[in-house]
This record gives sequence, structure tokens and C-alpha cells, in this order.
Amino acid sequence: MIKVSEEDRHWAEQIWTKITPKMAAQRERVGTKVPYIAVDGRYDDKMAANVYWWTNGFWPGILWLMYHDTKEAMYHDTARAIEERLDAALSGYEGLHHDVGFMWTLSARLDFQLTGNPLSRVRSLHAANLLAGRYNPRGRFIRSWNRNYTGWVIIDCMMNLPLLYWASEQLADPRFRYIAIEHADTALKHLVRDDGSCNHIIVLDPENGNLLEAPAGQGYAPGSSWSRGQSWALYGFALTWLHTGEERFGAAAKRIAHYVIAAISRHGFVPPVDYRAPDEPVKIDTSAGMIAATGLLCLADQAGDTEKNLYYDAALKLLKTLERDYCDWDTTRDSIVQKGSAQYHELPGEMGVPLIYGDYFFLEAIHRLLHPEFQVW
Repeated sequence: MIKVSEEDRHWAEQIWTKITPKMAAQRERVGTKVPYIAVDGRYDDKMAANVYWWTNGFWPGILWLMYHDTKEAMYHDTARAIEERLDAALSGYEGLHHDVGFMWTLSARLDFQLTGNPLSRVRSLHAANLLAGRYNPRGRFIRSWNRNYTGWVIIDCMMNLPLLYWASEQLADPRFRYIAIEHADTALKHLVRDDGSCNHIIVLDPENGNLLEAPAGQGYAPGSSWSRGQSWALYGFALTWLHTGEERFGAAAKRIAHYVIAAISRHGFVPPVDYRAPDEPVKIDTSAGMIAATGLLCLADQAGDTEKNLYYDAALKLLKTLERDYCDWDTTRDSIVQKGSAQYHELPGEMGVPLIYGDYFFLEAIHRLLHPEFQVW
């Protein structure tokens, strides 16, 4: 476990004193809506438009972190109500992709962890079985998307695997763990490059797992380096190392971390949307930085003494830089972290905007500094 310095703990405590009134006011306004992007300082309800949307777990995740810290019923009750709304996605089924880990780890599984609610355990196990059901045993991968994307795998899925490790422990059933490890090995083989940069997407032959192509995805171009994808990889492999103890996954997380730290330092610890895109036009993604910072703290927890400080110092540099320059602490406005971008090639309304997962990972990182014993994933 990392040892947080007195100075950094004091800084984190100061940030949490800003988070507390901001989230209390936001909970009052947003309630059981499930937000995605804030427009003019207000969140709408993404779940009303798409109950299957991959980000629908991040607002309840924020609420559960606040409940862990405050024990206030308003956070518990709102998070539980959203969890119940998500039942419509479980029963609807056909719109679900691999993102069930994002959706139910941060809602039902955190509820079970904090309250022991048996219904939350059942929801989490249901989601884990859905994720395991996407496994292709010939190709040794979990398919990401539906329809005709049979052999498509994206780096984001590394963050969904902890739900399988949890289910394996809950049921004393190694199948879930085997599926997660085999997917991680396939991702390590085809998604992570030798220099620590990553593909966002690979297309595999579903009959045998052979690599067919590696499209650009949400990055600048094929062969480039989408910054949020790098962050998913960093944190995801660090978590697989944590849950399995397998050193090859730790080595992968470190290789990715070294690439990210080198790349992000060129940009003053404000990540561009793609580390290999042209310098102009300037496009940044603060959410990539918040995810990377949280992943670096996780990696620092497990690393040896010669590496621990490298990851820890980079995480704090990211958090302090992004908090100083890109956080909105006005309690009358929804969202904290500004200037997130969903992908490099612009989608209307999704470039340079507040993204709910930017806030979630910022809160998780600060929470980790204050409560290093509490493991979310």
C-alpha cells in the first residue's frame, strides 16, 4: 500500500472539502437522473434515452464513494434507486455490451460491498454471467460489441474484468477468473505494443483468434495512441495484476505507465486526446488524465520500492495540474472536471465538455489518497 505524504494528504483533504458541498448540491439537483455530459452547467438523464449506455454506472459510483465517506442516507438512497432503474437493462438484455463491468461494479457491487444488500449481490452476479457469456473460447477473448462486431475487442474491456474476478471469489468458481485471464492475455498480445502504446480496437477472426486488423477507433488514426485508451490499459492491467498476482500483467502495466508518463510530460501533464496526433489543432481530454492518475496510484500500491515513487509522483502531478486548471467548484453548476473529449474526431457536443467519468475517476483518486485501504475494483 502506498504511503501518502503529509503534504499530499493535506492537499487531498482540502480537495475533499470542495467535493463535499459540490456533490451535495449536485445530488439535490440531479437525484436519480443518470448523467453523461453537462451542458451549460446542467446534467440531463442519459438513462431515459438509453438504459444500456456504458457510462450509466458512474453517477451511482460517485454516490457510493460519497456514502462511504459521509454515511449520509441521501447518497445511499439515491444510489440504490439508480441501481433499481438499471434493472431495466438487465431484463432488456439485448442492448448490453461488454460494459456491464463499468455499469454494475460501480452500482450494485459497490452497494453489496458497503451494505451487504443481497439483491445487489444477485444483480452483480447476473452482470458477471452476462460478461462471461460474451467469451469466445476459440479466440480466447470477450467480444466488445453486438450486431456484426463478432470479433471486435477494445482496450476498454480491461476495466470490466474485475467484475469477473469478484464473481469467481463469490462463487468459489474459477471459470470467471479463467475467462478474465485469457482475455487479458489476448489483449496483451494484440492490443499492447512493445513500446507500451496501445491499439484501441482489434478485429480478431472469431473462429481462431487470429488478428485481422487494428482500426483507429476513437484515436487519431490506425497506429496512433488514443490517450483514454492508454489510461484504460494502464489501470486495467494494474487491476488484473492485483487480482491475479501474475507478473506478466504487472510488467504490462508498468510498460504502459512508462509510455504514458513520458508522453503526458511532453504536454505539461494535460493529456491530448491522442499522444501521436499532430500538435495542431490542440485537443485535450482531462478524463484520460484522471483515469491515468487513478491507475498510477493502483500501480504504485503494488510496485517495488524503486518504482513506487515514479508512479505515485506522476499521479499526484496529474491530479494537481488538472485540479488547478480544469475544475469548476461552483456549487450551482453540475460537474467538476471540465474539457473532456469522447474521441479525437469530433462528435457534436462531445469535445471539450464535462464527462461524468472524468468526475468519477477524479473522486476515486482523491478517495484513494484519503482511504488507501478501500478497493473499488
